[in-house]
Amino acid sequence: MNLGIWDDVLRLIGLNHESVSMHKLNQLWIDSVRTSVAGYRNVIDSAIRQLSDEEFFAIPADGVNSAAVVIRHLAGNLTSRWTDYLTTDGEKPNRHRDTEFDAWDGDRASLMEYFESGWQCLIDAIDSLDDDTVTQTIQIRGEDHSVPEAMTRSVNHLAYHVGQIMVIARMVHTGEWKWLTIAPGASDDHNKRTWGTSAARSAYGQSGPGQ
Repeated sequence: MNLGIWDDVLRLIGLNHESVSMHKLNQLWIDSVRTSVAGYRNVIDSAIRQLSDEEFFAIPADGVNSAAVVIRHLAGNLTSRWTDYLTTDGEKPNRHRDTEFDAWDGDRASLMEYFESGWQCLIDAIDSLDDDTVTQTIQIRGEDHSVPEAMTRSVNHLAYHVGQIMVIARMVHTGEWKWLTIAPGASDDHNKRTWGTSAARSAYGQSGPGQ
């Protein structure tokens, strides 16, 4: 692992890599990944929970995907990237990426079941991370990646599409919306209520939205 990057990170928290074991560094990173991914999942669930079935599949404008299509794409991507990730390329030969952007043939429940299976591939991969796996080199479309690089790439991709889901949900939803981030004009109250807790991160924190 590139200790130069860790030097910069540790300097920000008043430490240096001589005072922290490599195991501890790895665990800090793994825990951070796990927390970030959990926060993104909470945002996804909290957003689409507010959508009716019709809104979930609704296309808000020409050239814009529905929330369902983004969910389908994420499922396909995560399944491909994190199934047998240490021994096979992250772009599986049986993946058909272009079809991930087609309308889903089944109902909402079947799509969410498919998404859950892809999500579990990501969770299982995170759970497998340890001092050995983080030093290994894997491939995505034939390009070498360290495991931390591949995981960071995947989390960044996830974050991009979570943002899309949030925007699409607001575009298609009618009626009251439960804010997942700090509501307009509510910053001072939010800080007073949540200061020093994970709820300060709104839907990205452990306490979830509305806190």
